[in-house]
Amino acid sequence: MAKECWINLPVKDLQKSKSFFSALGFTLNERFSDSEEMAGIVVGDHSVMVMLFPEETFQSFTNNSLTDTSSSTEVLLSISADTREEVNEMISKVESAGGTVFAGPGERNGMYGAGFCDVDGHRWNLLIM
Repeated sequence: MAKECWINLPVKDLQKSKSFFSALGFTLNERFSDSEEMAGIVVGDHSVMVMLFPEETFQSFTNNSLTDTSSSTEVLLSISADTREEVNEMISKVESAGGTVFAGPGERNGMYGAGFCDVDGHRWNLLIM
């Protein structure tokens, strides 16, 4: 059975994306630290990794056109938080790092959370479960 999960995302500027996620407190996987063709963002306990690829590299894997994230959503990536303060702090970091908040912190469907777009328009959801 699978031991790890890698989520692959296309990015316009790899260095800018790495800086954004670092500013949010995510760990960059050292295995890819010297690469200009990819970066790994560790989410949680190392069993999920978000891989960032320049758009051209990503397209070479998919043989398909990319979604225009300014007008449509290809995926909503949800990550857990432990406290309201953690959600609020992350949203503050998102705004400072150049991301966009599309749903401010608050109660929705019986859960507290918030939603943001990274610098490439990929949508992320923070939730206390």
